[in-house]
Amino acid sequence: MGLREEKKQATRTALADAALALFLERGFERVTVADVARAARVSVNTVFNYFPTKEDLFFDRQDEVVRRLPAAIRGRADGESVVAAVRRAFLAAIDRDEPTLGLHPGIAGFWRVVEESPALQARLRQLRERTEAALAETLEALTGADPADPMPRIAAALLAAADAALHTEIRRLAQTGQDPGAIREQVRRMATLTFDALERGLPDLMTLRG
Repeated sequence: MGLREEKKQATRTALADAALALFLERGFERVTVADVARAARVSVNTVFNYFPTKEDLFFDRQDEVVRRLPAAIRGRADGESVVAAVRRAFLAAIDRDEPTLGLHPGIAGFWRVVEESPALQARLRQLRERTEAALAETLEALTGADPADPMPRIAAALLAAADAALHTEIRRLAQTGQDPGAIREQVRRMATLTFDALERGLPDLMTLRG
């Protein structure tokens, strides 16, 4: 990454951090983009140059979330099934405390803001839809399936639903005030049960090329 890109990334991070501090303090609906600009000491136009909407400021890593499952499938080992690749990626994310999983201390406040905001809940649903669509596109490409074949879309829907259920469980447990380590172990057990069930239900659903 060049110096210019590093500076842009630093600005983006500073804006997202300033916005999150305000959202946690006041709630999403009571913070304006102008408030964020003042807190970060930049113009409103600068904020919009980096984040087209206020929701983008809150979910500043949403593109990483959408790309995560397709990347896991594209990076599968030789002979590894779709479900096994997604399982491995999810468990590895738990082990390294991937920030987008929301397992770090203090995350309960983040989710409380989401619970109080219809706009953020709508954005979460949109992210899940984008994830499913990206998965379906990846599976269609890797299987060489006919566009009329519904199986890549069915597999994508099931995988996305399983992933969403695991994230919902993390979100629920985080708001109980439990230690992140305890939550991690509970989610790991749930993930094992979830992916075991998918492996039994989708043993031969997808045959990937390459």
